[in-house]
Amino acid sequence: MTSRAVIEDFMAQKTLALAGVRRRGDGFGHAIRKEMTQRGWDVRLVHHQTDEIQGLPCVRSVKEVAGQVGGLILVTHPNVTERLVREAADAGIRRIWLQPGSASKEAVRVCEERGIAVVSRECILMYAAPGTFPHGLHRWFRGLLGRMPR
Repeated sequence: MTSRAVIEDFMAQKTLALAGVRRRGDGFGHAIRKEMTQRGWDVRLVHHQTDEIQGLPCVRSVKEVAGQVGGLILVTHPNVTERLVREAADAGIRRIWLQPGSASKEAVRVCEERGIAVVSRECILMYAAPGTFPHGLHRWFRGLLGRMPR
């Protein structure tokens, strides 16, 4: 389980990169972008095939935002995640959030070997205060059961 300190450090970063937003603007990547932006984060989109998603600028590689962001959120297939984790490590990004469904043992291993603080098996929207339904409820319920990171 990821420690609370690693989660809090990631959430303290006010400029984040996000890979995994679909070009047509649907899906969970889009929901994360929207919610994080509404809560005050500056979210920079990364998409290897386009320079724009629904009027928002994108960069085509993680290294294009290195030095401008405090962390990288990945909402990608595990095979893509592994490539992006390596790219982020090479670019000097020191914090990565692997949304549920995007992580793999290899991606986590690379993060750990390269000294990257990694959050895995946690939904970022549970920690983006103030929490909204259903994420705030999910966080409350997990806390009630004693299943929140310590």
